[in-house]
Amino acid sequence: MLHFESDYVEGAHPNVLRALLETNHIPASGYGTDAFTASAKAKIATACQLENAQVSLLVGGTQTNAIVIDAVLRAYEGVIAADTGHINQYEAGAIEYTGHKVLTLPHEAGKLNADSLREYLVAFFANPNCTHMVLPGMVYISQPTEYGTLYSKEELQALSQVCRDYQLPLFIDGARLGYALAAESNDVTLADIAHYADVFYIGGTKIGALCGEAVVFTKQNEPTNWTRFVKKHGALLAKGRLLGVQFDALFTERLYLTLSRHAVDMAMQIKRSLVAKGYELYVDSPTNQQFAVMTPEQLAQISPFVKVGYGGVLADKRVIVRFVTSWSTTQAQVDALVAVL
Repeated sequence: MLHFESDYVEGAHPNVLRALLETNHIPASGYGTDAFTASAKAKIATACQLENAQVSLLVGGTQTNAIVIDAVLRAYEGVIAADTGHINQYEAGAIEYTGHKVLTLPHEAGKLNADSLREYLVAFFANPNCTHMVLPGMVYISQPTEYGTLYSKEELQALSQVCRDYQLPLFIDGARLGYALAAESNDVTLADIAHYADVFYIGGTKIGALCGEAVVFTKQNEPTNWTRFVKKHGALLAKGRLLGVQFDALFTERLYLTLSRHAVDMAMQIKRSLVAKGYELYVDSPTNQQFAVMTPEQLAQISPFVKVGYGGVLADKRVIVRFVTSWSTTQAQVDALVAVL
């Protein structure tokens, strides 16, 4: 059976596992105050070209999204996102559970449009009844989007400007950020992300780590008592070294980008094969997620041989099928998938 259903079906890259084994018997202080975590934070700050970056390590994406949003927003504020945004569709109400509403706007290929965002905010504050409504307190996007599409530097700059105009922090979900940075058509660097975002995170879970997301507050704006807040949410690891060692390995000799680039290269082979075999692409994704439109019969034919992701059903009953590559996808696996297709 071939596995292309997600980018976290395998464990961790050998360099990460090796680092965990090599440091296993070295005593280290707890709660992320260890030397391994300090080294990882320094390497991440350097990669972001942000000397004063405030970096902290959390375990997973849902946890990270919920804690960052809850920590930054006031009790009566909500977070703006595209209607296809991960926090709106795939967090099982985790954001709302913290007491914050997700305020959705229509997407464009998975993206939030700056003009639409501005129009929404203008209309909101022009409404004489707005004091009875959830106040927009943050803007959330992901890079790449749920459809594997990318914000260009121009689009990111435009969104950031709207946020500045309305004094709203811009939060970028980077669970798959490495795959965005490695895409051939991408024109956004990690330094650009750090410049335009007020807070973002670098995902490790989906890119070579056993688990872990690196949260970066970019403007000396880490919430007061952040560590206490993380602990209150049950998210402060006693053995913080588990995350520190992993990110230290991922940000040594550009491993993070090397793994991301490999996954994107594998995905582009799949994309070319899908097109050559006559499948319609649901979106034009330049990253490790590829979306093909299939009839139920076509999906049934490949299902005994390959596990894929589900992207929804169209009005004509055709199915959106998601193929996802990862840091561990091999050429042999891609060749076998092409043969099945």
